[in-house]
Amino acid sequence: MQKQFSFLPKIAALSVMAAFAAPVMAQTAGSNIVNVGWFHLQPQDSSSGLTKLNGPQAGFFPNSTSTVSNADTLGIAFTHFFTDNFAVTADLGIPPEFKLKGTGDLQALGELGKAKQWSPAIVAKWYFGGAQDAFRPFVGAGVTYVWYSDVSLSQAFQNRASLNSGGTATANLSSSWAPVLTGGATYAFNDRWSASFSVSYIPLKTDADITANPAGAFAGLGPQRYKTTITLDPIVTFLSVGYKF
Repeated sequence: MQKQFSFLPKIAALSVMAAFAAPVMAQTAGSNIVNVGWFHLQPQDSSSGLTKLNGPQAGFFPNSTSTVSNADTLGIAFTHFFTDNFAVTADLGIPPEFKLKGTGDLQALGELGKAKQWSPAIVAKWYFGGAQDAFRPFVGAGVTYVWYSDVSLSQAFQNRASLNSGGTATANLSSSWAPVLTGGATYAFNDRWSASFSVSYIPLKTDADITANPAGAFAGLGPQRYKTTITLDPIVTFLSVGYKF
């Protein structure tokens, strides 16, 4: 009896080793995986300065610049494996809110405005290794369509744009297609559950058209128009948990 019990720790150890050695088979042809996690967007931004298109002091002001804040949001990704190595992912999520802060001649104004960015993406990925591997690096490329909503300007910037008259101003941000380059890795805990981390780069610019309506003595001048180009070029990290079905 004592000899029988002495075999139990050895059997348990072999069982654990076998579990880790067993094929995971989490990412095979035909698999569908949903990932939910955290998007962190870090713009590598710059702005071209404001150009005043009409009215008093029309011209280019290269020191009237701005910077874009980082943003975080909930992300959702759906991946379909067409083969054991080739997959396509649709990236979605709650649109993050970016804040625009003044720099240069506009630094004293603080926050200039804010907007929510919508950027669903389709990305083709190549997974290295075999379907039985728990750890699988990947690279990918795709495209995103970017547009903006809830665009608003701060009272301080509205006042400046309306010739310091206490008037109002609105902004419109252009939409555009942009490429997506990505790389990362997944780790499968078992046949269903996995974790994933990726880093993506999106070369992205948007044109801002601003229309200000002066008040009081300046109201007769009519709308004052401005434009600028903001380079965002965000680096996007995505840490998530995946479930295969």
